[in-house]
Amino acid sequence: MKPNRTDILLAEVRSCLEQNILPYWLTLADPKGGFQGEVLADGTVLPDAPRGAILNARIIWAFSAAYAALHKSEYLVAAMHAKDWFIKHFCDHKHGGVYWSVGPDGSRLDDKAQLYAQGFAIYGLSEFYKVTRDDQALKAAVNIFRIVEKYFHDAENGGYIEALSRDFSPLEDMSLSAHDINADKTMNSHLHILEAYANLYKVWPVPELRERICELLDIVGTKVMGPDGHLQLYFRRDWSVIPGAVSYGHDIETSWLALECAMAIGDIDAVTRVRPWARRMGEAGNEGLLPDGSMRYEKLLDGTFDDSRQWWVEAEAVVGNFWLWKYHGDAAAADRAFTLWDWIRDHLLRADGEWQWAILPDGRPDPSQPKAGFWKCPYHNTRMCLEILKLL
Repeated sequence: MKPNRTDILLAEVRSCLEQNILPYWLTLADPKGGFQGEVLADGTVLPDAPRGAILNARIIWAFSAAYAALHKSEYLVAAMHAKDWFIKHFCDHKHGGVYWSVGPDGSRLDDKAQLYAQGFAIYGLSEFYKVTRDDQALKAAVNIFRIVEKYFHDAENGGYIEALSRDFSPLEDMSLSAHDINADKTMNSHLHILEAYANLYKVWPVPELRERICELLDIVGTKVMGPDGHLQLYFRRDWSVIPGAVSYGHDIETSWLALECAMAIGDIDAVTRVRPWARRMGEAGNEGLLPDGSMRYEKLLDGTFDDSRQWWVEAEAVVGNFWLWKYHGDAAAADRAFTLWDWIRDHLLRADGEWQWAILPDGRPDPSQPKAGFWKCPYHNTRMCLEILKLL
């Protein structure tokens, strides 16, 4: 019998995960501990590069989640290798929370407490606990949650402050990256604190955590999502909006993640409340689709477009459209997801492992961005593969 397109997709995605993405990241494990901090677009490893909390927390998550799905022992070994080094060198054993970056020897470099980094530490460590029942990992995740609630939570206005200094005093510059503006609160950090809290809730279901997840879901639907379904990216402390770009990838990513987080707490009222928001965000994100089926990066404030196709945007667009199909009854969304995957397979997968950072509007891979680094991690693409294997 000739295989149908679903069977072909499942085979291709599993091959991508097991033969393209994860084997490459296994090669970046440092025998002395942790993982290499940066690899250039041409494949050159920079052994002296700083190591970021986001990259390393996402490595813990990716190998833990892959082990849970595929039961390959090398994934568990890699997750343990990443987790041990992370807790030893990224966790602030004096003040609490996690540092932004450390040197390849584990020495502290940038010790600011960025909300986004705290979220991914919780996310990775709670995933590791799922597959190992390692008490150290759960204790570390819960301790970071306590830190976030004590110092970052805004009791007056709701939500969380973007960043603080190591001792949790105010910071003048709270910007997450060179691409972001300096704002008191951001869409991006709230999305990933929500994601982290929902993952922690699966292994530590306490009422306090559930309450915060519900608060975050309402923030996403009533403050972060704008009237047109697109996400507003930056905010002042009182949630007044600071104008920013339209990020199609974040629209489509949030559309499925928010609904998944509502499902994670097992609350039918939360799911019912979030479902229409999720559909609106997903449909808004799909406004970024291009004629070839791929998704452009963003719409700038001046109304022009950045038509580069970034790896994470394409991966999230696949998952978001499959969720629109499965949970919102949008039959055409499945076709969009299949087309997106075909584009990824034909344009982003590298012969030497991993994915290109982006394809530029002229069709060339972007040579200016790393193959692996602070933001180029086995997270969006690993998660896409695992979601497809689960959904289909």
